[in-house]
Amino acid sequence: MNPHARKVLQGVVGIGLAVALLWWGLPYFAKTTWHDIGTVISSVPVSHAIGFQVLMLAGLWCYTFTITGSLPGLTHSKALVVNLCGSSVSNLLPGGGAVGLAATYAICRSWGFSRRATSTSVVVTGVWNVLARIALPVIAIAVLWFSGVSLPGALTDLAVAGMLTGLAILTALVSIIASERAAQAIGRGLDAVIGPLVRRRRPESTMRISDLVTDLRGRIKHVVGHAWWSMTLGMIGFFAAYYVLFVLIMRSTGVTLPLNLLFAAYAIGRLLTTIGITPGGLGVTEVATSVVLVGWGADPGGAAAGLVLFSLFTHLMEVPLGALGWLLWTLSPKTEPPAEGEEPLYA
Repeated sequence: MNPHARKVLQGVVGIGLAVALLWWGLPYFAKTTWHDIGTVISSVPVSHAIGFQVLMLAGLWCYTFTITGSLPGLTHSKALVVNLCGSSVSNLLPGGGAVGLAATYAICRSWGFSRRATSTSVVVTGVWNVLARIALPVIAIAVLWFSGVSLPGALTDLAVAGMLTGLAILTALVSIIASERAAQAIGRGLDAVIGPLVRRRRPESTMRISDLVTDLRGRIKHVVGHAWWSMTLGMIGFFAAYYVLFVLIMRSTGVTLPLNLLFAAYAIGRLLTTIGITPGGLGVTEVATSVVLVGWGADPGGAAAGLVLFSLFTHLMEVPLGALGWLLWTLSPKTEPPAEGEEPLYA
């Protein structure tokens, strides 16, 4: 099977799985019906829906601070276009993150940014996203355990494994950024594990993971040195706005769980969006989060309805907004990027 046909097949399977999980899995695992879900959704006032959309856009605007911090010279309006275009592609295809990164790269290059500056921005924002999405559930699960709240039985083992894995990844990434010696040690360790697999598939390759880790550290350290506060505040603002949106939606659908439980459910959902078997983790996220909410005593119909609405505003609405972003990029003035060999090291 050629690569194009394989991607089409993966797309069809991924979208089909997402539809199946939402249509059958969500009411089944939430112990409700689509009739009950529809009844709750229809009771939400239109004025609330408009407010939800405004809050979603506010979250996206906050994220522009992360993008502009990672790519000096990029304006917030252009960063919003980059985010909308990349997210719309990522949300349409399983594993669409790679296509979204390619779109981001092409757009930034068309505005005159160098290859290295653009790829560095992609790497740094990717690392910041990984750190945030791992840190959220680690913090949430720790808070629950210290407060004596347990997860539903079906998710306890998964939570423990996720927390330990998350802490390991967090420790490795922070070590790479903070210490050159740690970065070299981690790079050599990855070389020992991953290197043989790479050379088996590509015997001609001379790539060493340790070299990539060293280069990665150099890029991250340069950007982080002058813009860590902007990128961090942008991530905090983005996830905070979406958490407020999550709480308001849940309250509007009759879910009255305490804020710490809602934060834990929200954090778990944000981590699950990284699962690449469906577009943006669609279906997987809603089913797993519904199990958590209902297990803690939320009304099944209200919880499922809230998750549907939250996905509508944070996932599906990015598709038409992305179309608008592509239109704005098409109409924007383009700048010839620097020729190869004339590019600055980090800008």
